[in-house]
Amino acid sequence: MTENEVEIVEVGPRDGLQNIAKYVPTAVKIDLIRQLAGAGFTRMEFGSFVSPKAIPQMKDMEAVLEGLPPMPGVTGMTLVPNSKGAQRALAAGVKDLIFVMSVSEPHNQSNVRRPTEASIADFKATLEEIDPLGELTIRVGLATCFHCPFDGVIDEDKVISTIEKIVPIREGMEYAISDTTGMATPAHVKSLTKRCIDTFGGSARFCFHGHDTAGFGIANVLAAMEGGIRSFDTSVAGLGGCPFAPGATGNIPSEDVVYLFQRLGVTTGIDLEKLLDAGTMILAESGAPMASHVRAIPRARLFADLLGIPPSRAVAA
Repeated sequence: MTENEVEIVEVGPRDGLQNIAKYVPTAVKIDLIRQLAGAGFTRMEFGSFVSPKAIPQMKDMEAVLEGLPPMPGVTGMTLVPNSKGAQRALAAGVKDLIFVMSVSEPHNQSNVRRPTEASIADFKATLEEIDPLGELTIRVGLATCFHCPFDGVIDEDKVISTIEKIVPIREGMEYAISDTTGMATPAHVKSLTKRCIDTFGGSARFCFHGHDTAGFGIANVLAAMEGGIRSFDTSVAGLGGCPFAPGATGNIPSEDVVYLFQRLGVTTGIDLEKLLDAGTMILAESGAPMASHVRAIPRARLFADLLGIPPSRAVAA
């Protein structure tokens, strides 16, 4: 990946939908993934293999995967909370797994009812059980790297020490440095992402996963980029929010990030118009509120700005 390219990882089908109260039918989830792949996303979260009692929206995960058409060049990741979830994912043919743990002890307790150290130990044991040869692609979602709804601002040293405990388990894993509550500031994001890359860049890969609760989402994406990040999690139409982080709102909207990078001349590989169409569909089917700034801009003006067409001509068109 060159300095003028970034990767946008679409998390809408999992992180975006998981907190929506209205059940989204299996066929709609399949259509969403299909449309997002058609828009150019080459990596996305397809869903999660979790308890249907905890996350009812994901109860049809096997059916979603079974119903997906062939999508060459698209990598689908699924979140798994434990060995049982991982076994379900493997049985469904998924080779890219996401394990989530929190830097903040209170948040980890709220999320999975155990200390972070126990989550790390369980993660290590699960990998030894399901993938002793190291053939799977593993992402570690590190929640509350910047702020916790219970502890407040998280010290950078705590994040670094947490990663230090995980890295020896397996080299080459990807770490999603996550602003779970959407309360991080750009200065904090730039500082921590740079420190992570400088400290562990030889043995780990990093992406930035943000939320937009305080309205700093787009600024934090740019700050993470300045810190050295080239991979960013976003969600179509800004869908999402952590069910275990009170007050956290949606993910950073994919449309906003793609539009930003296009205006800056940075290549994403995403077709913005097709992405907007996918967002229109899922908003209508899910009843979720629209959180994207770009979606509020008339399309004629939106694409006129991208093409450099004067506003008067865009309005006339």
